[in-house]
Amino acid sequence: DQHCEHAKILLQQLRGELEQELVQQILDADQSDEVGIYEQRQRVATLVDALKKLDGPQARELLSLTDYLVKKSVWIVGGDGWAYDIGFGGLDHAMASGRDINILVLDTEVYSNTGGQASKATPLGAVAKFAASGKSAHKKDLAMIAMAYENVYVAHVAFGAKDMQTLRTFMEAEAYPGPSLIIAYSPCIAHGIDLKNNLKQQDLAIKSGHWQLFRFDPRRADKGENPLQLDSKEPSIPFNEFADTEIRFSMLRRSHPEKAEEFMRKSGEQARAKFDLYKQLADIDFKNDAVLTELPEEE
Repeated sequence: DQHCEHAKILLQQLRGELEQELVQQILDADQSDEVGIYEQRQRVATLVDALKKLDGPQARELLSLTDYLVKKSVWIVGGDGWAYDIGFGGLDHAMASGRDINILVLDTEVYSNTGGQASKATPLGAVAKFAASGKSAHKKDLAMIAMAYENVYVAHVAFGAKDMQTLRTFMEAEAYPGPSLIIAYSPCIAHGIDLKNNLKQQDLAIKSGHWQLFRFDPRRADKGENPLQLDSKEPSIPFNEFADTEIRFSMLRRSHPEKAEEFMRKSGEQARAKFDLYKQLADIDFKNDAVLTELPEEE
């Protein structure tokens, strides 16, 4: 960012020695999408050719900085152990910064790097290290926490269920001029599945309501539209139809059958309740929201 600002200052100082229209186009360029970035690259290439013909310290310095006049795509990539747990403080600080950064969380719902330990991302009833009889607490809703900032782009994706929704999400996040958080459902070997069925497991997770697909874009609120868009349909299969395909859930039926049945029931209820909550939030009509402009006079 500092290099970019310095390059713009140098460009202004050299305005008299360069084509005026080119300088202005570079300074005013809209780089919110791929088309705008491509066009800016073409302008900068023209600028480089012009600078090579100039002599002087400012021209030489700007020549070394021209690449920074093209928008840089900044991505932070990590797992759920970092995002939900040990690195959450840093993640929270990054989201609160207001900077134009993109964060991708690969959510395996377990501490994969330490052999499958239970974490705040582990769902209710799942068996993991330190949760041999099933995790008794609900999963942390990282997306809801992020949406509370109101100026962070937030989304849930699962490309095995809806690849176009995933693509659209990444494009919107990249174009959003602020912090973006994408949480991607990521089946893991610790789930007790054959990873060749990765895409199928993602689809089952969506159909059972275990994972919701949605996008929260603050730019929509500026247009009087609800920023939250729910992209997944209502659960169409029972939760246990998904859970029984994964050892992390099904093994509890052999070791603690009564507890497993209770967890299955609660997990199914939670999946339905979570979908209903997001649906209610997505159905709020922003256009008809009443705004209190004056306080009533005291009697």
